[in-house]
Amino acid sequence: MMGSNASALPLTEERPKVLLVDDDDVNLMLVAAALTQHGFDVTQANNGDEALRILGGWIPDLVVLDARMPGLDGFETCEELRNMYGLENVPVLMLTGLADEASIQRAYDAGATDFFVKSNQWSLLAGRLRYMLRSARTQQELIRSRAKLARAQDLARMGSFEWWQQPGHGLPAGLELSEEALRVFGSGPDDRLSFRDLLRMMTRDERHSLVRGVRQIVRQVFGIAMDVPLSRGVKRNRIIHVEGEPEFGEYGQCIGYTGIVQDVTERHQAEDSIRKLANKDPLTQLPNRRQLHWRAERALEQARRMGHQMAVLMIDLDRFKKINDTLGHSAGDELLLSVSMRLRSCVRHSDQIFDGTVEAVGARFHRALEAVGRLGGDEFVALLPEVAGEADAQAVAQRILEALREPVYVADQEFFATASIGIALYPRDGQTVADLMRNADVAMYAAKDRGRNDAMTYSPNLAVRDREKLELETALHKAIERNELVLYYQPKVEAQTGRLVGVEALMRWRRGETLVPPNEFIPMAEETGLIVPLSEWALREAARQAREWQLGFGFSESIAVNMPSRMFLRHDLVELIHASVSPYGIPHRMLLLEITESSLMKDLQSILPTLRRLNEVGVQISVDDFGTGYSSLQYLTELPISELKIDRSFVNKLGREPKASEVIHLIISLAQALNLRVVAEGVETSAQMNLLRSLQCRLMQGYLIGRPMPGPDLPAWLRAHATVMPGPTLDALPVAQAEMDLEADTGPVTAPVEIEAASGEATAASRRGP
Repeated sequence: MMGSNASALPLTEERPKVLLVDDDDVNLMLVAAALTQHGFDVTQANNGDEALRILGGWIPDLVVLDARMPGLDGFETCEELRNMYGLENVPVLMLTGLADEASIQRAYDAGATDFFVKSNQWSLLAGRLRYMLRSARTQQELIRSRAKLARAQDLARMGSFEWWQQPGHGLPAGLELSEEALRVFGSGPDDRLSFRDLLRMMTRDERHSLVRGVRQIVRQVFGIAMDVPLSRGVKRNRIIHVEGEPEFGEYGQCIGYTGIVQDVTERHQAEDSIRKLANKDPLTQLPNRRQLHWRAERALEQARRMGHQMAVLMIDLDRFKKINDTLGHSAGDELLLSVSMRLRSCVRHSDQIFDGTVEAVGARFHRALEAVGRLGGDEFVALLPEVAGEADAQAVAQRILEALREPVYVADQEFFATASIGIALYPRDGQTVADLMRNADVAMYAAKDRGRNDAMTYSPNLAVRDREKLELETALHKAIERNELVLYYQPKVEAQTGRLVGVEALMRWRRGETLVPPNEFIPMAEETGLIVPLSEWALREAARQAREWQLGFGFSESIAVNMPSRMFLRHDLVELIHASVSPYGIPHRMLLLEITESSLMKDLQSILPTLRRLNEVGVQISVDDFGTGYSSLQYLTELPISELKIDRSFVNKLGREPKASEVIHLIISLAQALNLRVVAEGVETSAQMNLLRSLQCRLMQGYLIGRPMPGPDLPAWLRAHATVMPGPTLDALPVAQAEMDLEADTGPVTAPVEIEAASGEATAASRRGP
């Protein structure tokens, strides 16, 4: 009977393709009809040779072979098709007329999947074929899953292992590695590796460490998770990660482990690279700020524990910015590299200390923390984790200074890269790393203030001065808005007539009841950049005072205002002066700008365009401290300047050093030849005044003539000593009384200070103040 259609495959599924092979045409027709009725798509073949020809270009889902056929029988056909590409796993059902064991065994030996005794029970045959088809699909999925797993493990450089424990030793008695695991160890799929073979891939120390670790794991029966280094053999210098779980016998005893092995060499290399990036300065490869702080913390812990001293040296290159600005950042980087190598040679520098590795060095591991690192920019730190005292730290500092005194060649030029060094010691100068770093920094800046290229050890006095300086800086920021700044004015007169020809504005800071010396706040203003708003204020205030005097007594001369060189570098200086004089309706010529000779020559080419623009609008330029800088006849003939001021250092030597008179006579002769005014400043005695007059110096200022005074006091001074219009000569002035007043001063008073931008420092405008 054909059977019922109830067992046929659903119509929505693809019909399985069957190759049916039988030499009996009647039997072939009956079986084909039955299978077609049960949902199979049947292709027929009358013998084995025909079947093999069909299979040469087509792969069915199932093959049904008659065992007994003339020529190539079913057993031989099965053997042949199993050797054909793509047919290794195709299910093959062998139809036999005999149910003897020999035929069944021969069918299986030939590669048949199953056998079926011929009968007319077609439903049973169809059911057997569907079962074979499901099994084949399951097997295919398993094969694909295994292939995917093998591929994934291969990509992850991972494989599996099993070991059986050696009783009494805790070491593997047998080790089974998958093909993927063998590849991890650099072996082929046919190789066999024992635990002893793996030990041979390791150095002696690595081997002993692994054996101890394995025995401890087995003894305590917990999971395996370790990285095993392989430094020898095929997989030289590799790191293998091992993870495993214990397997237990029927009595609960541990009989071995199963798990995975994975090559994690690249991960460790990446972690090392990340750790280096996190701990090293990318330019110099020295420890960076983070690594230095970590090392210092470890060194401090050991210093506390063992009771010894440690030292921190803060190292800052002198005038590094000048090289960066002049030659560019590439040259600056080249200099930093050269300096970093010299610094490394001055300490017992160790690169191989990172987080979590120090304890392995030994009981005296803190000595390996010694290093020099880069904080950033041109700042370096030398960490000395153990010193006997201040002398040891000073010796290292002097070694560094000596190493840096050798010339450095950058961009084919020779430089001398000096440094300033500050030293702080634990426990004397701080109990924490932050305290030591801060106090070393204070000492370093003190070394810079002392002249650079030096080393200083921290002392509490430095901190007090530093704190006072910080407080002063904070107060200076608020001085303008609190209206604490004032201008004092020192008269300039014509020697022969006593006529007032102008005044010089000198800045003062009235902080509460105290008049802060200019030599304290002007350099600070230069350093912090506050000199710019202070100079802007001075221009506005001088213009206001000029208008007040103009209305009060007809003042029409100029007020000289000292300007730092950075103000002349501004493109809007002419506009700034215009904005200062416009509200008061005074001409631009009533503001005369003074610049020191050294500042002028430092930025001559940059300043020159601004000087010409100022000259075009009527603002005159005076060169202060003439003769002390880089005097050049060429710039005197080319620059739009109107006045030279003879520095007081020459005036003070008049009458005491003959060469002083010759220098002053030369300056005056040069100025007269170039049609420039000459002003002698710092005139304090009648002898100086008379000598200057004999040298044909017409204009003077100094204590003998008048001290710097507040603006409202100038009219009274005029009434007592001079007139605005031509009047009596200085011979008629009470000079003797002025000299007596000068000699009566018993202590130094704050001297007026002129703002000099070139050097960033303030020079005394006179020896005594008001």
